[in-house]
Amino acid sequence: MKLILALAAFIGAMLIATAAYVFLVLAPDLPALDAITYYQPKIPLRIYTADNALIGEFGEEHRDFVPIKDIPDVMKNALLSIEDARFYEHHGVDFIGAGRALVADLGGGFHQGASTITMQVARNFFLSQEKTITRKIKEILLTFRIEAALNKDQILELYMNQIYLGQRTHGFSSAAKTYFGKPLNQVTLAEAAMLAGIPQNPVRHNPAVNFQRAKQRQMLVLKSMLNKGMITEAQFDEASHEHLTVTGKQIYDAHADYVAEMVRQNIVAEYKDAAYTSGIKVYTTLLKADQDAAYEAVRKNIMDYDQRHGYRGPEAFITLPADEDERDDAIDEVLKKHPANDKLIAAVVTNASSKVVQAETASGENIEINGDGLRFANSALQSKAKSDLKIIPGAIIRVIQDAKMRWSITQLPEVEGAYVSLNAQTGAYRALVGGFDFNRKKFNHVTSAFRQPGSSIKPFIYSAALEKGYSPATLINDVQLSSTTEESLKWDPRNDDGKYDGPVTMRSALAQSKNVVSVRILKNIGVNTALEWLPHFGFSKDKHPNNLTLALGTGQVTPVQLATGYAVFANGGYQITPWLISKITDARGKVLSETKAPAVAQDSDRVIDSRNAFITDSMLREVALRGTGAAADQKLGRHDIAGKTGTSSEAVDGWFAGYADNIVAVAWMGYDDPKSLGGREFGATLALPIWIDSMRVSLAGKPETQRNAPEGVSNVEGDWMYTEFLNGAGVKGVDLDEASAATPAASTGQAVTP
Repeated sequence: MKLILALAAFIGAMLIATAAYVFLVLAPDLPALDAITYYQPKIPLRIYTADNALIGEFGEEHRDFVPIKDIPDVMKNALLSIEDARFYEHHGVDFIGAGRALVADLGGGFHQGASTITMQVARNFFLSQEKTITRKIKEILLTFRIEAALNKDQILELYMNQIYLGQRTHGFSSAAKTYFGKPLNQVTLAEAAMLAGIPQNPVRHNPAVNFQRAKQRQMLVLKSMLNKGMITEAQFDEASHEHLTVTGKQIYDAHADYVAEMVRQNIVAEYKDAAYTSGIKVYTTLLKADQDAAYEAVRKNIMDYDQRHGYRGPEAFITLPADEDERDDAIDEVLKKHPANDKLIAAVVTNASSKVVQAETASGENIEINGDGLRFANSALQSKAKSDLKIIPGAIIRVIQDAKMRWSITQLPEVEGAYVSLNAQTGAYRALVGGFDFNRKKFNHVTSAFRQPGSSIKPFIYSAALEKGYSPATLINDVQLSSTTEESLKWDPRNDDGKYDGPVTMRSALAQSKNVVSVRILKNIGVNTALEWLPHFGFSKDKHPNNLTLALGTGQVTPVQLATGYAVFANGGYQITPWLISKITDARGKVLSETKAPAVAQDSDRVIDSRNAFITDSMLREVALRGTGAAADQKLGRHDIAGKTGTSSEAVDGWFAGYADNIVAVAWMGYDDPKSLGGREFGATLALPIWIDSMRVSLAGKPETQRNAPEGVSNVEGDWMYTEFLNGAGVKGVDLDEASAATPAASTGQAVTP
């Protein structure tokens, strides 16, 4: 009896000591609940188009905050069924489950399954993951405090927005976008069950990493929902067999990686590290439809060019082990080094003949390519193909699937391209594609690639000539310089097609991109005159040569500079400054800064006379109507397009710059390591198709526009000229080459110039 009393006294003393330790030592040391009562989740920087399409996200964590009222019931039910079915009934601690956990602790084990939602909130917000009795007691104490401070919906809201779910993703809203590419309110029962299965072990049950284990966990969730009466047998069967497509990465509403990076750099420079965690939202001037069209146009036409120039062979080769498991490991390992490039998927060839190729992709899918799908790589399937070209088992190839789910062999292009469009009145960006693929090459060709503009510089030379008395009807001798002078010429420029038409009008010469005519014009107005004229359009003089090659575009411009220059012709003579960010808000929607569109047509912004802009515009329309850019008018079915093709020496760069309906745009194609694009390639074959495909969307539904003639111009015998030069003798201000005596041209007083 004494032993029992002694034991009881000892137990009582231990309980008192434990209680004292808990309430005098542990309880006072518990953290304050500010982190949950004033919840400030780390929300990443997000970047949008003007019409609210998400184009970029940057931050330590992928997370959205979604109020509990906006979380769909199917998601809440799936989670509670597997994590805490009695959540709305208990007061934070399931004592039976907690007792089991404590016993497991004493025995050296640990069962987190006993934790309620509230206990998990306590652990995730305030405690470490160490598995000790002390930490478990603190967790229980914090749980009671949380239940006293918040109601059940608030606790569940915290959990569902904070919990880690793999792939740097926190919260179920971001997880739905990451794994299934859709907002949380659109997830199906099957998808919700798979998401609900992740919290127990975000590594093991990550569907992007281990789909089979995620599927097994999903089935447990669905069975739990069925057993608890949350779903019917029919719903269970349908969800069990639903095919799920898992992406495993953030899916954006539009492809605008280069723009997102431009904005990120700007915001981080201003807000420092807070840019990544405070939920800043940035709204750009881009339009989703224009951006999507530009992205697809750049990729499609680069791929078309690449296909025209032949198959270069597999990306790499590996030896396939005979053992099946080792073989799978080898395939998985090599494909990690060859990630998918949008729709261009890497695959390892497992069997190859001239009739059929079998290959395995990173997802483990075994595909078969035959028929037309082999055409592009036909030379690599012949028995006599060179070893570095031949497709054999172990070759890493690129494949693409068409709308009818048929596979074809393709390849990653080496050539680059770019496209930019601006509002010609305000300078706001409408679309920007800085290269074929941002993840492969982050260099932004639109803003940073200085390239030779070729003939796309000619309109600016012609514009300078208008100020010297030229007009579109002025006749210029289209013959080689060497045929009209006795001088010893170090440089005797030629027309690209080798054809010379004798006296031609300036209008015709620009439309047909006559090199010799452009050089003759520049020779007569003077190189310095042209160099002083270029800054009116935003070009830097020091980027252009102080010699006659300037007329053929041997200087350097970026695509956005060229677009800014053409905008001056498009808007009637005003220089614009491209701008991208229209509004910045904090996480609650408060406007931090806002940029209004600049006022249009301010006299202080005028850089050329309205007469000059009007007449140059009329010549640029001729280019698109009957000249080297005629495909634009023909394929877009409108006659208000103005623009100019450009091909630099040896076809190293291909350009098209043009505009319609206050949209000015430039397309470019070329190699980063400059080399010829091919003897039969020109701006009209390289860049103009990109421009057409992009502008087809931008101009859809917009009526054609015509420009009214400004004061001070006269139409004489079907063409325009400055009224002040109407009755002038010859070409005002031009020093004529004595070897080519100028003769009057018609009744306008125009002259044949050297």
